Amino acid sequence: MNQRVVIDPITRIEGHLRIEVEVDENNVVQKAWSSSTLWRGLEVILKGRTPMDVGLLVQRICGVCTYSHYRAGTEAVENALGLKIPLNARYLRSLMLTSLFMHDHIVHFYHLHGLDWVDVVSALSADPVKASQLAHEYVHNPIATSDGELRAVQERVKGFVETGKLGPFANAYWGNKTYKFSPEQNLIALSHYLKALEVQRVAAEMLAIFGGKQPHPQSLVVGGVTSVRDMLSPARLQEWKQKHAIVQDFIERAYRADIVMAASAFGGESSVLGGVNVKNFLCTNDFATADGEYIFQQGVIMNGDLGNVTDIDPTKIAEDVTHAWYSADKAQHPYDGTTVPNYTGLVERDTVYGKLPTLDGDNKYSWVKSPRYNGEPVEVGPLACLLVNYAKGNKVVVDAVTGLLNATGLPVEALFTTLGRTAARMLQTSIVAAEGLKTFDALLKNILADESTYVEPQIDPSKEYVGHAMIEAPRGMLSHWIRIKGGLVENYQAVVPTTWNAGPKDANGNIGPYEASLVGLKLEDPTKPLEVIRIIHSFDPCMACAVHVMDYKGQSLGEFRIDPSA
Repeated sequence: MNQRVVIDPITRIEGHLRIEVEVDENNVVQKAWSSSTLWRGLEVILKGRTPMDVGLLVQRICGVCTYSHYRAGTEAVENALGLKIPLNARYLRSLMLTSLFMHDHIVHFYHLHGLDWVDVVSALSADPVKASQLAHEYVHNPIATSDGELRAVQERVKGFVETGKLGPFANAYWGNKTYKFSPEQNLIALSHYLKALEVQRVAAEMLAIFGGKQPHPQSLVVGGVTSVRDMLSPARLQEWKQKHAIVQDFIERAYRADIVMAASAFGGESSVLGGVNVKNFLCTNDFATADGEYIFQQGVIMNGDLGNVTDIDPTKIAEDVTHAWYSADKAQHPYDGTTVPNYTGLVERDTVYGKLPTLDGDNKYSWVKSPRYNGEPVEVGPLACLLVNYAKGNKVVVDAVTGLLNATGLPVEALFTTLGRTAARMLQTSIVAAEGLKTFDALLKNILADESTYVEPQIDPSKEYVGHAMIEAPRGMLSHWIRIKGGLVENYQAVVPTTWNAGPKDANGNIGPYEASLVGLKLEDPTKPLEVIRIIHSFDPCMACAVHVMDYKGQSLGEFRIDPSA
């Protein structure tokens, strides 16, 4: 008899995600359901507001990739108004994006996803001397892996264990048989986990140089950027480059090495050799390196056919809510999208943990909508970006992918796996770090002849405007869509990466990337479903992007009184 496994909440992500799977008598997943349990309502809040405020408001969609929504919202308005911003503004926005990706991907692998690969408790039994020697097998000059450093890490974590308070390492499935690192490999990765806490701070400071602060930068406006004095200051420019060098060094001497180490250890682990069952992929142009040139190029791959990449057709994007807690008569294009909540509740049933409220998979079961491209589910993210660009022959990407495959001995087919998805994120980080310096040099060259960073926008209240922006956020393609009427926002929709990946089943019964990635997965122990968490974390879920809070009973969630003279 099949059993229901409920994982709620999925931790180490942004927002609230619930995953349920049904396993057969052999613990193989037969069905899967992905649900976010909080409502997204920011599109409704934007209605009737001035378009000039859109960017500042939509960056509150998320507390991680705030800059991505800030930029997408700003550029959607610019697209609607037909504005072409100065080249300096484009370069500065691209440098801020470079900083964000370097920060976000490091944090994801080490602090959100890494413990799905690294058994922290096992590291306590490692030999630091052997671990130090082993680290040189994955990179010739490893970082934070001398035997003294590794011994210090071991003693630091041992202190947590002896007190019975594991802190950030609590509530994990230590000892699960699908962990494949040796104690020494676990110790190497654990040392990098702690080192990454320092490095991510430097990466955040990089974005703040041109963004004003991080998270929630303040320097973008409709028409350009306001960080003029930073752009013209040799000291500030040099500071960005120095911080970039620190973070890039960690990417190449730790992050890359740990992915190569993971490939060697997990290359035969069946639970990471699947996980890519929707083989449609989508990405867009981004990371300006020169006027009209980008690091990554847009495209669509359907049915895993790397020999046939087509251009994105924005008219083919629609959101289906058949199994989402919203009301709509049919799938809607974002320009005409609605956000009308229709919560229908949960169903109590038996699970491996006893009776629990569970998702009603036959009806509505998530606050995430289901974006579709030409009616089909699509995966977005670093893997999609690299596959599209690899298939298009983008030399930078082809060289990076080929180099990693040669270093690990894995075939191209290994990209279509959970391991491949995790490796793709590292490769994207490495590419962005290296190629971002070209943007930096282009900025330096351009400001010698042109210091402009802004063009003044004009809105005619008697006209209607329609526009959108498509960019690459750390989790994949992000698009914002706007209608302006009477000088104010008439309609707004954000189709975010996690919505593409985490959406529920659509009207035709097609399941999305999250759900499809779990079907056929064998669990070692259904009460400790590490394999499920590892696969889902490989997408880097950001439910806050896809949903926002509401009380479905209509009750007030809170009232605040502010004394303006305080």
